[in-house]
Amino acid sequence: MIGWRFSEYKARNEGKTPFEQLLDLFQQLLLHTSGDVDEALSWLTELDKEHNITSEDYGIADFIKDLEDKGYIQPRNRREGEGSGFTPTAKMEIQLRQNALKDIFGDIKKSKRGNHNTKHGGLGDEQTSEIRPYQFGDRLDHIALSESIKNAQINHGIDQFKLTQDDLEIRETFYQSQMSTVLMIDISHSMILYGEDRITPAKKVAMALSEYITTQFPKDTLDIIVFGNDSWRIEIKDLPYLQVGPYHTNTVAGLELAMDILRKRRNPNKQIFMITDGKPTCIKRGKKYYKNSWGLDKKIINRTLNLAMRCKKLNIPITTFMIAQDPYLVQFVEQFTAANNGKAFYSSLRGLGEFVFRDYKQNKSNRRRRGNR
Repeated sequence: MIGWRFSEYKARNEGKTPFEQLLDLFQQLLLHTSGDVDEALSWLTELDKEHNITSEDYGIADFIKDLEDKGYIQPRNRREGEGSGFTPTAKMEIQLRQNALKDIFGDIKKSKRGNHNTKHGGLGDEQTSEIRPYQFGDRLDHIALSESIKNAQINHGIDQFKLTQDDLEIRETFYQSQMSTVLMIDISHSMILYGEDRITPAKKVAMALSEYITTQFPKDTLDIIVFGNDSWRIEIKDLPYLQVGPYHTNTVAGLELAMDILRKRRNPNKQIFMITDGKPTCIKRGKKYYKNSWGLDKKIINRTLNLAMRCKKLNIPITTFMIAQDPYLVQFVEQFTAANNGKAFYSSLRGLGEFVFRDYKQNKSNRRRRGNR
């Protein structure tokens, strides 16, 4: 368990029951094992031997029984030949996303739907405190009744009360912009190279972002794709199980899939987030792969830059989160960012979540287009 910091979790145990203390640690282990319950329990047992985290009154066996009784894990489906042991339940997957959100972004409260403001007035979603005279074509459900009735009383008197078009006042509205986001996650071998676990923080950020969007901005869309030699979509529920493979980095495949997804989104506000730790090293030509892990290959780089420029023409900004800072990687990212007129952040693993959330909120507030209602 290279890089594991057990001491970080001791301070989080104050005021918690023995089950809650172990659950917090177990869930962190579950992310590192890509959802392998049995391996996570094995690690937990080893930590218990080394640090005495359980007591005679409550041991690992008690914890496993409580996990199953409380609906966090379930026995494997042995009829399908999966063997013995346990798998996480949907309840566990949801709590992993909620924990990731809390760890990265802190405690936030659920807000109203579509809560990204723009500066457009008109037939929007949310009413403001501003009042203006009625104009033909205004929506009747935006009429300010109290102000309109008051105008009618002043203009026509109480005895001959009537409400005319000239008496009507409209409560001004503003648009709630919607955003369609594709999050690209690099799962090439370098994400676990040299003993540094880069994939766990990346998928933790993805879980937090997915929980943030689905709870705070239900009108927004988030699609998650992974890219190695090829690229494919994954579901939010699959994030805890995401693993690095023996892959090169086919950024072109990831961008092509992201663009294909966003073309089908009717919402005009679109963006791509890309979490990676390396330069593109692979493209596909027909059914064969062209790979080069050494330096910056012009064939691969030019294909990648061409896609960045195509995204720019389609008004799809790309924000790159580079979790490595080698000089030749910085050179590529600068070229890529210039071609797209996008943005780039060079982040440590610990600061990755902060950068992603800051940029998501900033992009939402900067968009000036009308959201689809």
